[in-house]
Amino acid sequence: MKKRFIVTGGLGFIGSNLIELLLKKNHYVINIDIGSYSSNSYNTKDFDKNKNYKLIKCNIGEKNKIKKIFNKYRPNGIFNLAAETHVDRSIENPKIFFLSNVISLIDFLEVFKDYCKTKKNIKLIHISTDEVYGDIIKGRTTEKSKYYPSSPYAASKASSDHLVSSYIKTFNLPCIITNCSNNYGPKQHPEKLIPKLIYNIINNKNLPIYGTGKNSREWIYVKDHCDALIKIYYRGKIGEFYNIGSNKNLSNLDITKRLIKISKKFNKIGKNVKIKFVKDRPGHDLRYALNSKKIRKNFNWTPKTNINKGLEISYLWYLQNTNYYKNIKKKYITKRIGLIK
Repeated sequence: MKKRFIVTGGLGFIGSNLIELLLKKNHYVINIDIGSYSSNSYNTKDFDKNKNYKLIKCNIGEKNKIKKIFNKYRPNGIFNLAAETHVDRSIENPKIFFLSNVISLIDFLEVFKDYCKTKKNIKLIHISTDEVYGDIIKGRTTEKSKYYPSSPYAASKASSDHLVSSYIKTFNLPCIITNCSNNYGPKQHPEKLIPKLIYNIINNKNLPIYGTGKNSREWIYVKDHCDALIKIYYRGKIGEFYNIGSNKNLSNLDITKRLIKISKKFNKIGKNVKIKFVKDRPGHDLRYALNSKKIRKNFNWTPKTNINKGLEISYLWYLQNTNYYKNIKKKYITKRIGLIK
């Protein structure tokens, strides 16, 4: 059955991949995006003329505009991905993360609260991160694990999760909260580890790795994450939290070595493409790891993409889509930020 969805932050990485999947399922999608530095119109070029797609540029905190959008398009579901997401950037300017990820969200939830009075069978899926759980030296965090955020970014996302949860309890809002592990894949901004490494390999630059490269992350291919989000919309229980992860951890150094190996299959590697250990990120968590048994058991969901296959797909996408970088200021790709001065 065709539905209408709002995806916030749909010019970004995960949002654009989610919209693509929703359109393939013949749904109508309204993309609300502020058009920040991490937004990229290249991400939606393949479907921006699709009759089932509409882009509206505005901040989710602009209550009057959001109210008009809700009343005009009458969405059946909302996926909230609008957020500042880069840890290094949050170290340089923490305030903007709370303005975007918490304050604007309050206004959005207020409009959603009023909309729910006139629209039945509506759900809001609030997408969050595994970073809210903090440094996980051993084991894996469940949906009942406590939050111990280390960075201003993680703290802002933890705050947003608590905010949505409070609106569920106090106002009986039909919301679900998801916490996902590190995503990778096509269309990811090159300020993040994997696309930055790919950019540097393609452009014959050294490969900067924080600290000793031992920091461990649980990696999930973006399309597997989006598939899980859609399943949660249809089958998830209001008020619940769902972890979404691959259960596969790799160190940053291991990821780098795999990308070098993959790149050699497709082009000659320049002499400057060498691993370079650099000063570590302040407050850098050693390990994130999720227990995703809940979604696997309840929805029979499992990620389909092997890490090596996913990295190869990602590498080829950036190699074949060099125009993607034209809409990104070079300083956002090459300049190191987030060091305490």
